[in-house]
Amino acid sequence: MAKMHSRGRGTAHSNKPLNPAKPTWIRYKPKEIELLIGKLSKEGKTASEIGMILRDSYGIPNVKLLTERRLQQILGEKKLLPELPEDLMALMKRAVIVKKHMDANKQDMTAIRGLQFTESKIKRLAKYYKRVNKLPPDWKYEPGAVKIYTD
Repeated sequence: MAKMHSRGRGTAHSNKPLNPAKPTWIRYKPKEIELLIGKLSKEGKTASEIGMILRDSYGIPNVKLLTERRLQQILGEKKLLPELPEDLMALMKRAVIVKKHMDANKQDMTAIRGLQFTESKIKRLAKYYKRVNKLPPDWKYEPGAVKIYTD
């Protein structure tokens, strides 16, 4: 979805190694990492924030290599996953910000087009999450009710 509504053409990025080996220099055990993840989640951090904190502050490059489970799986087992997925929440927050901008700037046609793109992405992502049972089948994106989730 990254290239869908942007002018970007390239695929330049870093790649992870094909056969990653478990780092020998890490001093944390898998149980300690799970406890850290639980503690950070209870502080209100999102999954991506937890991953960055573990990488930057604790020197844990990859949770899956050390615990053999993804960060989302660990959060799910501890019942700490949010009710809505993180990427869907980010898109809904962006839609709220653009709507607030449009209230102040009614003639901004670029913002109207951006809001259409954002809402299209939200609906497409919601359809996917319903299919994989991460959202209830009766969940529906309602632009007026989004402020409840984002506050």
